[in-house]
Amino acid sequence: MSTISNSPKAEFRLSMLIYDTRYRSMTIQVVALMAFMLMAAWIINNTAQNLADLGKPIQFGFLTESAQYDINQSLIEYDNQDSHLRASVVGLLNTLLVAVLGCALATVLGVLIGVLRLSTNWLVARIMTVYVEMFRNVPVLLWIVFVMAILIESLPQPRAFRGENPEASMLFGDSVALTNRGFYIPEPLFSRPLGDLSVLGAFNVSLEFLVIVAVLVVSFFVSGVIRKRADRIQNETGIRPTTWYLRLVVIVLPVLAVLIALGFHVGKPELKGFNFQGGIHMRTSLIALWLALSFYTAAFIAEIVRGGILAISRGQSEAAAALGLRPKRIMSLVILPQAMRVIIPPLISQYLNLTKNSSLAIAVGYMDITGTLGGITMNQTGRELECVLLLMLVYLTISLIISLVMNWYNDRVKLVER
Repeated sequence: MSTISNSPKAEFRLSMLIYDTRYRSMTIQVVALMAFMLMAAWIINNTAQNLADLGKPIQFGFLTESAQYDINQSLIEYDNQDSHLRASVVGLLNTLLVAVLGCALATVLGVLIGVLRLSTNWLVARIMTVYVEMFRNVPVLLWIVFVMAILIESLPQPRAFRGENPEASMLFGDSVALTNRGFYIPEPLFSRPLGDLSVLGAFNVSLEFLVIVAVLVVSFFVSGVIRKRADRIQNETGIRPTTWYLRLVVIVLPVLAVLIALGFHVGKPELKGFNFQGGIHMRTSLIALWLALSFYTAAFIAEIVRGGILAISRGQSEAAAALGLRPKRIMSLVILPQAMRVIIPPLISQYLNLTKNSSLAIAVGYMDITGTLGGITMNQTGRELECVLLLMLVYLTISLIISLVMNWYNDRVKLVER
């Protein structure tokens, strides 16, 4: 009777890194990576040495020097005697403000226009087509300047609101003023404030804001628990309990209770002298940049939404209609949830494009991170390389965060095999 024995395992030899196909590809990749790293190190070292020879070694101490320039729109307190670092933080917050507002408005408009492009009404579908083609085929810089010109030329000056028979009037109970210098809207105030929290000594964050955000996070979490419970009951019994009113109460009542406890009220802008005082001032440059980027990006999102809807089989709509669902319910409950899996990946690119296009803010005088760190600070200090590197790092970080958040959401909504 013969027995089968395992053949001895071949010993590893260095020559196998080249001649053995199991290791050859890995060897080539390692060599290529080392060559790339050596080339990058040589470029960095050569650049640093050349700058040192010119008397401009790479240093970031200029960030602590006084900025000596004003910023027209600021979310935090800022004075021209503050450092370049604080000016850069102000510019960064201005960039994030435009990015958040732009992505929100562009998404709403893009989804609406994308759905209307598929409307059976010939006129509505053609109007949406004209919108898409008009905004997509004109450079966004021209739209920014165009919207800025419209706001400046069409809106009244603050003095038009003065007198017994003013040429212009405020809106919403004398609480909102639209002028060619910007929009003046009510600001939230608290008669029983909690104070401010200093963050790294750079800026202060309102404790009232943090408390409201914390309450909202807890409320939405509880609302999610209620929704999951309703899903479980539906899966077990086939009957879904009505929970919308309970979820609404869970979200609204805690926030309302906190606002009452803090003595929430609004401060309306008032015309004093040659301009409005009080309230929140959204400068014309901010409004123009926000609207132009939103309308421009919405045209691309509309095409993404239209393509995502067309990717869903028509049989889905017919099956939902056979069950008695109305067209609007079919779109919101059947088509769009499935289309989101197709829409999300290209939507990420549009959010990234909008964020990067905000660097065109300098065309209308809006001081974002490009206008502060990559503009005035760089010109004043002569630190071109340091400013450009920091600017690239900022935009790279913002883009990666947007990609991570959207990819996380995409993983949440993707189809799961059972």
